[in-house]
Amino acid sequence: MATGRCVNSHGGGRIIGLLGGSFNPAHGGHLHITQYALHRLGIDEVWWLVSPKNPLKSTQSLADYEDRLAGAKTMAAGHRHIRVSDLEKQEGLRYSYQTIALLKRRYPAVQFVWLMGADNLAQFHRWRRWRQILATIPIAVFDRAPYSHTALRSQAATGARKFLMKDNALNWRKPPPLLAFIHLRRDATSSTDIRKHLEKLPI
Repeated sequence: MATGRCVNSHGGGRIIGLLGGSFNPAHGGHLHITQYALHRLGIDEVWWLVSPKNPLKSTQSLADYEDRLAGAKTMAAGHRHIRVSDLEKQEGLRYSYQTIALLKRRYPAVQFVWLMGADNLAQFHRWRRWRQILATIPIAVFDRAPYSHTALRSQAATGARKFLMKDNALNWRKPPPLLAFIHLRRDATSSTDIRKHLEKLPI
């Protein structure tokens, strides 16, 4: 398992992790993988990209954007290496490949790494231009129950198997495609469970 900031020894500018999602709401699971990325994977800073809408999910239970953004900022408060961003809202971006392309143009000296849970890898082949994303940016996938086996057998994971990096040999500065499946202590918290709990509370 990677420790410390060995990845940064390769020089160059900052390494920034991008964690996109609805944050509906933000919770301890987001913080858990973010802290792991910062302290164990050589990531200098993580940007939480609060999406206006997930193209693959229903908007029926989607909270107001400003509430989700505020919740993410509250969750990240006091963590100086986490930045909560409304970039996708401000720029009218709908798909992750658009966000990645814009950030790489805007910050050419920065090495970005896309962060996602295993549940997202399981359906990554449904993302718009997922092959372009894989060819454009290194991806770190965090183990998450009960999606581990489904994720590793998915179309995207199978196709990218030869680009899979070992935990003890991470180098985010190698040209993509690069895919790392990160095994860590699991945090079972989910936005769906939190919403269900809140719906049962008396008004």
